[in-house]
Amino acid sequence: MPRDKTANHIKIMAAAREEFLERGFEKASMRSIADRCGMTAAGIYRHCRDKEDLFCQLVSPAENKLSEWARKHMQRYEEPVKKHGKIVWQDSFIDMMRDVVYPDMENFHLLIARSKGSRYENFLHDMTEAAQDRFLLYLAELRGIGIKAPDISPRQLHLLLTAYLTALFEPVVHNYGSEEAADALATLEKFFLPGWKKLMGI
Repeated sequence: MPRDKTANHIKIMAAAREEFLERGFEKASMRSIADRCGMTAAGIYRHCRDKEDLFCQLVSPAENKLSEWARKHMQRYEEPVKKHGKIVWQDSFIDMMRDVVYPDMENFHLLIARSKGSRYENFLHDMTEAAQDRFLLYLAELRGIGIKAPDISPRQLHLLLTAYLTALFEPVVHNYGSEEAADALATLEKFFLPGWKKLMGI
């Protein structure tokens, strides 16, 4: 479905955002969205296939930002290994939250906390699984070139990543304001980063 910038499309997206924020994906209705923007349901369907597509149009930019950050994050860790044969601390999910997620809190709140019933319902779990898979591959690469890597099982790593990402996204779930989110992130940084660095032998 084309993403246009016409006046009607902008009205629909604003109304959909209000509806999904207030009621969540599962309870939101296309009729209510139509009422909010003063259009008919048929008029809305000229801008989206269905409610799922409309929600996707709202949250996919946030999803794409996270995917792009994660891709570059892994590159930043893999390059020193390939070039110099050593682990170099780069950035962490703390930086992802600070630079990508918390400045765009409302959109990520939609994605994480208001998506039940949509294909994004398990987004945080899926993100944790993807991070686990990438991390295990990275550890295997380290061992493959003779670099000592942490001896951690997939189940143990899953526990750590679940605790880490759940804590980082808790302010998103509860839609913290910017100051409260920054304070929470500073506390989480002090708590989690020393442990990750120790685990990696840095």
